Amino acid sequence: MSPEIEHLISLQRTDREIQRLKAEIAELPKLVAVIEQKLAGTKASLEKAKASVKGDEAARKKYESAIQDQRGKISKYRDQSLDVKTNEQYKALMHEIQFAEQEISANEDKILELMVNAEAREKEVKAAEAELKEETAEIEKEKVVARERTAQDEKELAEWNAKRDAARAAVDPDLLRHYERVSKFRGSGIAEVLDHKCMGCSVVLRPQTYNEVRNGKLIYCDSCQRILYYDASKEVPTEAAAEKANRRRHHPKIDASHAWYYRAEYGNDGEVFLAYSNADGGSSRRIYDFATGRRVGDILMRDGAYRQAFPEDINDTIRLNGTWTDTEQDEWGDELPTRVLDLLQRDLDLARAEMAAHHAKEAPQPSTVAS
Repeated sequence: MSPEIEHLISLQRTDREIQRLKAEIAELPKLVAVIEQKLAGTKASLEKAKASVKGDEAARKKYESAIQDQRGKISKYRDQSLDVKTNEQYKALMHEIQFAEQEISANEDKILELMVNAEAREKEVKAAEAELKEETAEIEKEKVVARERTAQDEKELAEWNAKRDAARAAVDPDLLRHYERVSKFRGSGIAEVLDHKCMGCSVVLRPQTYNEVRNGKLIYCDSCQRILYYDASKEVPTEAAAEKANRRRHHPKIDASHAWYYRAEYGNDGEVFLAYSNADGGSSRRIYDFATGRRVGDILMRDGAYRQAFPEDINDTIRLNGTWTDTEQDEWGDELPTRVLDLLQRDLDLARAEMAAHHAKEAPQPSTVAS
């Protein structure tokens, strides 16, 4: 492999890491906003609880004032009853006194009800205050972590930018311009050749082109214009490939409800693992970075089984073994466990060896001429 190709491979890896860091840095302010929004919700709950207490206090004062008014009326009516001349007038005053006493009793019942509720209201306020205090402390920690993560990402970004400058300086200017032009539109400017195919667009190369790339000649893919390279260290001798394939690699069931695939080039994300699950008439898709195992983007849900729901994803892929459920993947979070990543990559090696052995078996054999 030529030094310029090595520099371009390094440059592409650097570009992808820079893109990842920039995306993460851009997401962190949104994370802080979500954190603060959560705290605002807790503050609103506390204010609502305090407002309920104040409302009860105002209502109690209103009822107490009403009781005082009714007692004043009773006193007035009793004084008036001493001066009445007829039974009808006396009965009317007694009726007013009775009505006022009923009003007093009703307001006293309402005050008693408020007093019973007051204890519960106070508990609500204290619970909301305690929750706010605890959540404020936790959120401050999260914000500190977010700020530290941003600072770390910015530091790493500066380092990767320096690496990028060094890699760019080592590449011929014309070749660099071609790489950057293709990267802008394709997401990557250089692609490995595996199994006679450009792994950027999965188009099979002509035999002459394939041999030229293997011999180290600088070649552009006729289909996608990516710069092609061949890594001889990945070449598996025919006998070794056959032996590797004969290890009886398990083939996943075509109708399994969980499926894993490898794709050499997925948009701007490069090599990825695709994980699908069928359940309840729908399906989900998760994408993981091939090298790091980090999840790429959000989980996507669609109606129908995954083969019908995601037909555009499965072209130019290699089916892998894997039956991990949605529950297990949820527990993993945003990154594949090391054991899972190792199993997928090991199964991919076996699948490639199997394909290489199959091609070697089907290749025409040179004829022999009897002497």
